[in-house]
Amino acid sequence: MASKIEAPEMVPLLVEASPGFAETWNQFQVEWAGEQLPPYYSALADFVRHMSHLMASGDEATLLRIFSVIERLHIEGTRYVREAATVGLLEDLQNMNLHDAGTSPKQFERFLLPVSARYWRKVEAFWAEGKLITDD
Repeated sequence: MASKIEAPEMVPLLVEASPGFAETWNQFQVEWAGEQLPPYYSALADFVRHMSHLMASGDEATLLRIFSVIERLHIEGTRYVREAATVGLLEDLQNMNLHDAGTSPKQFERFLLPVSARYWRKVEAFWAEGKLITDD
């Protein structure tokens, strides 16, 4: 069986899909060097802002690559990585406060792949109905 995607591999996979985030990621790594578990959710929030700018500029090719990685994180990630993909990426994408380029969450829905789309709906149900987000 293939090994699971671990937390330290998460953002580098996203950077590989969107090299324009590399400088921000490098700054994050410098700032948190030496930490055993850096605040990856903070980096993911920055990545969502980056995605907002990609959408605003019409860079659909990069968004397609990013959503392919998000799907992999949901399928191949450790429990922490799967939760981060849901709460750190999908939930953040639904947070209007992180759309500083004037985009909206709805604009991103068409890029969702099957597993990510299921978790997107789970996040919506959590906020609308208080339904817990569970694996199933």
